[in-house]
Amino acid sequence: MFERFTKGARAVVTGAVAVAEREGAPAVTEEHLLALLDAEDTRAALALRALGATERRASLEAALAAARRRGGLSTVEVDALADLGIDVARIVARVEETHGPGALTAGSDGRPRGSKRRPFTRESKKVLEQSLRVCLGRREKEIGDEHLLLALTARPGVVSEALADHGVTYTAVERALDRPRA
Repeated sequence: MFERFTKGARAVVTGAVAVAEREGAPAVTEEHLLALLDAEDTRAALALRALGATERRASLEAALAAARRRGGLSTVEVDALADLGIDVARIVARVEETHGPGALTAGSDGRPRGSKRRPFTRESKKVLEQSLRVCLGRREKEIGDEHLLLALTARPGVVSEALADHGVTYTAVERALDRPRA
């Protein structure tokens, strides 16, 4: 499948690996694929700029950090738990009081020493697979970074929720991509 990736899409994937390595993450997650925000002069970069996501990057990153602090729970999941009488914020506070700030976030790199490859999580692999389906659905031959962006917005979870809260939905991205370039 990677032979169908454009230079821009490959840059996003290698950028995601680099971010995961810099953070000491044990694997490349969907969130790491937001290396899309670092792209310049690609279709995804133009769409993100048109939707104002690049200007709101700090807010987007803060929303993702808050989700990490909650152990990766989306606000939908937090609300569902609240309906059951479970106060996630209180639980997070108690855990951090006992175990320190960020105790529910992913730990350090648990890969065996000497391992050179950082694996992709099941969810991040599904984003890559979804990008192929998006590409085929749009009747395009190569998987570009725009297909990765559309795949991220199409999959349920914390990343798509944070993107949607910042105006980056599947429909909005499609409209931005289909606009004629100035």
